[in-house]
Amino acid sequence: MLNPQLAYERKRLWLAMIPSVVLVVLLWLFFVIDVSGIFGFPLYRLGILPREVRGLIGILFSPLLHESFSHLLSNTLPIFMLMWSLFYFYRSIAWKSLLILWILSGFLTWLIGRDSYHIGSSGLIFGLMFFLFFSGIFRNYIPLIALSLIVAFVYGSSFWSIFPFAQYVDVHLSWEGHLAGAVSGIIVAIVFRNQGPQNPEKIWNDEDNWFDDESESENHADNENLN
Repeated sequence: MLNPQLAYERKRLWLAMIPSVVLVVLLWLFFVIDVSGIFGFPLYRLGILPREVRGLIGILFSPLLHESFSHLLSNTLPIFMLMWSLFYFYRSIAWKSLLILWILSGFLTWLIGRDSYHIGSSGLIFGLMFFLFFSGIFRNYIPLIALSLIVAFVYGSSFWSIFPFAQYVDVHLSWEGHLAGAVSGIIVAIVFRNQGPQNPEKIWNDEDNWFDDESESENHADNENLN
């Protein structure tokens, strides 16, 4: 018979995957629709166009759009794993964290981005990366700190792409989107630092205290006898 705790954790594991799978399916569905040309216009026009009113719609749609197959493929695994981590380890605050990261990273990109369409889920990926990393550190809780270190180890090499010089390495790379995502992740981690999983407080056993008190009394009596 399966251990109840193990069964519970397995259920949590599968439930946490559902939002990740749904988002990945949406990414690929939008890409297929874009390539097929069903709507008669390229979907990149639904991306973020900085400081243009018509570009605000990109805050909602930009993370779902990708320029090429390789662009989409490179984002698929990170978005899946980071989303899974968010919903497994921070399930009580996962939806509101995701919503704020989505909106805030898009809005900041709209504010600071260069005059071009910004598309792709990279901004959301950086938001999730920085949220998971700093949330674990802020909570000072060993399992979550371990998750932070894993995120840093796996995605740490991407850190440099949040700086302006990254565009000289790849002109098509939106360092503004990456930076906006990183800043959003830190902000959301700070806002929700006292919500969700926390480092459990140590609770002393009264029985242990009773034995300690009894030992102290015996020692005190022995000292009196010595005197």
